Amino acid sequence: MQARIEALGLGSRVRVLLCDYRELPAAEVFDKVASVGMFEHVGRAQLTGYFTQVALRVRPGGLVLNHGITAGGTDNLQLGAGMGEFIEKYIFPGGELEHISTVLRDAARGGLEMVDTENLRPHYAKTLWAWSDGLESQLSEAREVLGRTLGPEQVERTLRAYRLYLAGSALAFEQGWIALHQVLAIRPQPGFAAEALIGASSVYPFNRAYMYEA
Repeated sequence: MQARIEALGLGSRVRVLLCDYRELPAAEVFDKVASVGMFEHVGRAQLTGYFTQVALRVRPGGLVLNHGITAGGTDNLQLGAGMGEFIEKYIFPGGELEHISTVLRDAARGGLEMVDTENLRPHYAKTLWAWSDGLESQLSEAREVLGRTLGPEQVERTLRAYRLYLAGSALAFEQGWIALHQVLAIRPQPGFAAEALIGASSVYPFNRAYMYEA
């Protein structure tokens, strides 16, 4: 990956690290941080610590985009009817889903202020149905790909697991049992306010006009 970046002439702007987020050097601070599909794998016991680390990685006044899967209910710890146990065993061992209210609470505890939250649940339901339909339409090709590294029995078990996972997850998103939230937060900077942004504590604009510019 890094070689490809260098070949494109982006070596001075882009760097890829494979490491634990808790091991980033303290000096690594950015204007903006994006975390995609991460926090649902951190675990509820670590959420506050996770958001604390994220907050420390962005400069005061900077922006944080956190994008990930959330629980649809406020109290359910996993999907019912055995789906949660199935995903835990075969797809995402160790994953834990939290309701968006819990996520926002822990983000605040970590030092971040939520400025915008969007629920992309229906988009992900549509996407998962498309993925499921795509797999169902190419089962022979999928068996061939899996067969390059797995034995016949493992091929069928793996394919069966992912057919069930994609269709079951699509239904779960469609019914609102789980959701996908994108949270934009800031690390507040006391005294940030400039003349044009009286009252502000970050670069986040006062309205959403920027989203609708032609």
